[in-house]
Amino acid sequence: MNLINTELVQWLQQLGIAEGYVDLVVTATSIFVILLVAFILDKICRRIITPLIRKVTSKTGNSWDDHILSDEVLDNVCKLIPPIVVSALLPLALHSMPVLLSWSLRIIWIYIIIIAVKLVCAFISSIYAISCENEKYKGQSLKGFYQMLKLVVICIGAIIIISALLDKNPLVILTGLGAGTAVLMLVFQDTIKGLVAGIQLSANDMLRPGDWISMPKYGADGDVIEVTLTTVKVRNWDKTITTIPPYALVNDSFQNWRGMFDEGGRRIKRSINIDMNTVRFCTKEELDYFKQQPWMEGFEPSGTDEVNLYIFRHYMDWYLKNHPEVHKGMTILVRQMQPTSEGMPIELYFFSADTAWLRYEHLQGEVFDHLLAVLHSFDLRVFQRSSSATTK
Repeated sequence: MNLINTELVQWLQQLGIAEGYVDLVVTATSIFVILLVAFILDKICRRIITPLIRKVTSKTGNSWDDHILSDEVLDNVCKLIPPIVVSALLPLALHSMPVLLSWSLRIIWIYIIIIAVKLVCAFISSIYAISCENEKYKGQSLKGFYQMLKLVVICIGAIIIISALLDKNPLVILTGLGAGTAVLMLVFQDTIKGLVAGIQLSANDMLRPGDWISMPKYGADGDVIEVTLTTVKVRNWDKTITTIPPYALVNDSFQNWRGMFDEGGRRIKRSINIDMNTVRFCTKEELDYFKQQPWMEGFEPSGTDEVNLYIFRHYMDWYLKNHPEVHKGMTILVRQMQPTSEGMPIELYFFSADTAWLRYEHLQGEVFDHLLAVLHSFDLRVFQRSSSATTK
């Protein structure tokens, strides 16, 4: 470079350029050449190397390399090449201007730090995308954790930039920030609490994207669509969106319906009130008729006289156990509750084999429609208040 500069100086002097301007022209020419080299290398990286890398990754059977070498990652790598080249060659052009060289390198260094931070954040995003596709971590609420990693990287980058501007050791800056820890904790209290809550939610497997949760305090009842560092978004059944702070899910109680879906059964617990005036002993003719029915198989006599309500409960137990949409591996129970002034409550406790809301409601309606329709076969009636309205 010095040899080139010497030849250039001699050539400029032969052209008759004043000696005071020769050094300026040489410096400007050297800077132009350096920028031109950086520009050419940038174009080579973007037009040749990057397309070649994309072509290679597209032919592999794995998806992780597509994420690791994503467009955002490669773009930031290309952005790093020009400033690195300029910072390496600039001292050769500005060796006679130490002050200008110092500030130029400082500005270039800050730019390199910013691009490096963006590159690391893009790489973290790629790792997050890979983890979302992994079956082991697919349902985990990891977004808040990766957001915290990005925040840490940005904070480290900011400290290095401040140290470069002040020409101080980053450790000195970090020590100085220790005095303002209370202020920082006050400013970032929601972020810090969100991080701690996010770790607790993930570690205890309390919440995953896609879970159905109910939290009446915040008006949330629907599917979790996103878990971030500062918010948990829930799409309610009326299609509205409720946002909840992550720490609220740790401090307050909420109901997660995931266990119901994992077990494959959705509970139905519902009762009707039987008019106690219709409860009586069965006649011999009625007993003879009932004994001929297939649903009497397994019937355990209670004594010499059988009560119509007892036989009805046996029938409903048989009906539920033989219904194709009732989960056979879970509790099936027809029980008598404490009598009240409004009749004798008979509760049906069983589980739907389909956890989908529409099928669940359909089964519940079908069972109780059948129950109401079959009551008269046992000479039973549902308790019902008489209307106070007079018929005209």
